[in-house]
Amino acid sequence: MYTEYFTDYSQALGCQIECKLYGHVGKPVLYIPCQDGRFYDFENFHMSDALSEFLETGQMMVLSIDTIDKETWSNKGGDPRWRIERYESWVRYITDEAVPFLRALANEANNWEGYPGVMVFGASLGATHAVNLFLRRPDLFDRLLALSGIYTADYGFDGYMDDLVYLNSPVHYMANMPADHPFISLYNQKKGVICVGQGPWEIPDSTRELDAILKSKGINLWVDYWGGDVRHDWDWWYRQAAYFVPYLLD
Repeated sequence: MYTEYFTDYSQALGCQIECKLYGHVGKPVLYIPCQDGRFYDFENFHMSDALSEFLETGQMMVLSIDTIDKETWSNKGGDPRWRIERYESWVRYITDEAVPFLRALANEANNWEGYPGVMVFGASLGATHAVNLFLRRPDLFDRLLALSGIYTADYGFDGYMDDLVYLNSPVHYMANMPADHPFISLYNQKKGVICVGQGPWEIPDSTRELDAILKSKGINLWVDYWGGDVRHDWDWWYRQAAYFVPYLLD
């Protein structure tokens, strides 16, 4: 499998940041690690192995990036306003730096021109971030794979709410989205999967809440509930990713 490591200074974050590419050609995919994760988790936790069929046959190329969860969502003792402002900086890093970089890599590798849509993919808190990015920026992301996420910012901010926390809490801002909002038609031109198990350590109620909101707005994402034996753990995420990726690549 082709891999390439990159590091560069992020203007949005004001620090050096790392990422790694897996796969030589195909659909560009942005992978967001689990809570507090690093770019190498895609490989170290063997998600690259679970998706090797798609990576090695040129169907997808994955850029795995760093989180800054330790500064933001996990930093429960920090000032919540500073934490959410820092998180917004990370969102800008993705939208203004990581996605354009990945698009350029995909254009060169595939001999494309223009601005290819990007799939955003994550599990656990990575899924939380992935859903937030997809819903906020349907102009950038045309595919979504979110496994075992929590879709309210209460998870990281314990009831604190301000304008930026609201902007990053899908169950809050989607509930208030007007029925004629132009994003709704954009979502329905894309493909997205939100999946959760109903076994140990899963929190399916958050997915159910978001699912109900999406249905009420006429947003046709695939929300799937797996059984009571399905745990919040890597072995199930491997199976789910391999199951849903063909649908998203079609």
